[in-house]
Amino acid sequence: MINEPSVDALIRKLGSDEAPVSGYELCVVVAKRTRQIIEQMQSTGATELPGKQKEIVLACNEIMNGKVKSARD
Repeated sequence: MINEPSVDALIRKLGSDEAPVSGYELCVVVAKRTRQIIEQMQSTGATELPGKQKEIVLACNEIMNGKVKSARD
């Protein structure tokens, strides 16, 4: 279970006051980024991330650090 960053913090970071995101949209963004990380690891032959971090945790941390944004249609 991921405790940090919290879901509420991720939703605030991913959205804005004018265009808030839903929990569903957060889930989609995290899932897509997690799949990208896994694909990158498979293409490079890496077996685990530094610090034995899970892919989903890395995706959430990237959102909190502003490296991942939500692309809306």
